[in-house]
Amino acid sequence: MTAVPKGRFARLLILALMLAAGAGAWGWYAFTVQPLTFAASPVRFTVPRGASVRTVAADLRAQGVDISPMRLWLWYKLRRYDGRLKAGTYGFAAPLTVDELLGKLVRGDVLLTDIRFIEGWTFRQMREAVDAHPDLVHDTRELAEPALLGLIGAQESRAEGLFFPDTYTFSPGTSDVEIYRQAYRRQQQALRAAWEARDPSLPYATPYEALVMASIVEKETGRAADRAKVAAVFVNRLRRGMLLQSDPTTIYGMGERFDGNLRKRDLQADSVYNTYTRAGLPPTPIALPGRASLEAALAPADTNALYFVARGDGTSEFSDDLSSHNRAVARYQRNGR
Repeated sequence: MTAVPKGRFARLLILALMLAAGAGAWGWYAFTVQPLTFAASPVRFTVPRGASVRTVAADLRAQGVDISPMRLWLWYKLRRYDGRLKAGTYGFAAPLTVDELLGKLVRGDVLLTDIRFIEGWTFRQMREAVDAHPDLVHDTRELAEPALLGLIGAQESRAEGLFFPDTYTFSPGTSDVEIYRQAYRRQQQALRAAWEARDPSLPYATPYEALVMASIVEKETGRAADRAKVAAVFVNRLRRGMLLQSDPTTIYGMGERFDGNLRKRDLQADSVYNTYTRAGLPPTPIALPGRASLEAALAPADTNALYFVARGDGTSEFSDDLSSHNRAVARYQRNGR
């Protein structure tokens, strides 16, 4: 065997090192500096559970992201990301490098969206919003109300009032069951906290009765500052055995028959939700009460008021006796202001 001269060997070694360094520099540039080409940006992309990195690359390419499966796989291996891709829906926008793209997939930086439930909404309105949301998987759309409640672990037989009105953030592809479950748990937590801090002399036998009252307060309140006074009026009436005489409960009981105009005959038509004909609380909440209404129902204002009437500007006039109330009605409703 002919020996390689030392000088030639050294040159070959230097050349190999230079080539390796060049390849490393090119690789570092290609994976961490050079941006990927997008046919259109941004791209919404869903990684299924158990997807391989090559499948992800092929699907990305099909959606207009110019990356080869080999290129993505190579950086995936060099970064030791084996088994760490997280399923979910992602939003990718130019400029984006291979390293940044893989980093998102490994960290699980999924795309987030939200849905909002408004204080005072009925469960029907809440369900319509859920069913219409394009980023939710609609596993409950055809379910009857009791079946839906069973899925989320609720013990109640009616859904009205059981869900906390708020904004809920989620990743596209989330089941609507999870949204209902979160909203139910949030309402239970808020109700429990308000119930534990209550005055024990309040005329509620159970937290559910307080939830019913909170829903009435939610629908009756035109201004936040009046909320505790509104709650006090209804609490005072309960304590005296007076009819609550709440328009919103009667309207709720009318359902789709309500045309926006509450007439005298509607107030006289008996139903379990007509608090002009039935004493005590209605059988269920009439809307989604928020935290402030829960707290007002369980910590009402210290007042002897038994009546209130809307002034027409979002506030209410409160009265301790019927004659004062009648004067307020005459001033603010019959003759206007």
